[in-house]
Amino acid sequence: MSSASPTELRKAFSSFATGVTVITGIGNNSQAVGVTISSFNTVSLDPPLVLWSLSERSVLMDAFAVGKKQLIHVLERSQEDIAMRFAKSTSDQFAGVDLVTTPSGLAMLPDCVAYFECETIAAHPGGDHRIIVARIVNMQHHEARDPLVFSRSQFMGLRLPERAPIE
Repeated sequence: MSSASPTELRKAFSSFATGVTVITGIGNNSQAVGVTISSFNTVSLDPPLVLWSLSERSVLMDAFAVGKKQLIHVLERSQEDIAMRFAKSTSDQFAGVDLVTTPSGLAMLPDCVAYFECETIAAHPGGDHRIIVARIVNMQHHEARDPLVFSRSQFMGLRLPERAPIE
């Protein structure tokens, strides 16, 4: 094994298929903000914790600081356009999107596979990213919807077969 360049490393990482999320929060100006993230992962069932990472250079870092709320949207297989919209940091990310505002004031995108309303409980340095650990305070999921997957720099839908529920 040899050390790889950042480009080679990114290419190798892309062979790991991952789900696609958009995470919304509230920015410093009390406006909705959002970002596409594929680094989402479960941490613990009790207490219910998840983690995800955000570039240290992101202008959204304060929106997801310790104590801040966020809504993690697991995207549905037809929502590539939403993933691409929130992958770019622009002032009009929410333009033309049918939003619902949650009771806690977070922007909720329609028709996702799952939603996790969270509060950041820790943020750890992780190289050029910050690892956000968040406690789930509310959630919902829609088993009939199929998730969007990202691998080798491409989106793909994942159609799940009908199966018995996991106990």
